[in-house]
Amino acid sequence: MTSDHDIVLCDGCRARIRWAITVNGRRQAVDADPDESGNLGVYRDGTGTLKARVLTKDRPTLEGAEWRAMPHAATCRNPLRPRRPSRPGRRAVARPGPWQWRR
Repeated sequence: MTSDHDIVLCDGCRARIRWAITVNGRRQAVDADPDESGNLGVYRDGTGTLKARVLTKDRPTLEGAEWRAMPHAATCRNPLRPRRPSRPGRRAVARPGPWQWRR
């Protein structure tokens, strides 16, 4: 099993999570503790990076040093809503300060 050095707390529910990299190279939060009902196979590669893959019909069992985990998005009790950009197509423009005579 892995150590606790990479565990952080979720900003929404304050649960213990780990950040893993998916097969597509994206970051995914997974629950820090193994869960037998989880659908992810998680392992640490040779560089120490936590990797996650979905257990599919083609590869339904754990392989090598993988452990079963649950994606945190499925168990978070207080998920933060993603920020939406303000009006699409509008850019933020810096306004100049008030004009003054200089002597």
